[in-house]
Amino acid sequence: MPLVTVKTKFQVTLPTAVRRQAGVSVGDILEAKVEGKKITLTPKGIIDRELALALAEVRKGRVRGPFSSAEEMVAALHRGARRKKPAKAS
Repeated sequence: MPLVTVKTKFQVTLPTAVRRQAGVSVGDILEAKVEGKKITLTPKGIIDRELALALAEVRKGRVRGPFSSAEEMVAALHRGARRKKPAKAS
């Protein structure tokens, strides 16, 4: 089992074998959790809020496409806009 040393700014270097086995790369986010005297680092994926909202829309089936051309996409947008236009008040 590899050992690491806590440096002066409380930093540690993960040994190469541990990084490779965990699939950790520079810039990755790790969740630090303390259980008693044990510290666990778990790789985490952070997702942008707007992307998360967009993925929720995809899961609910509120998407159109894929389109084979830009013209096809624009035509679909126009059809959707016509369906959603409110009736004119007289």
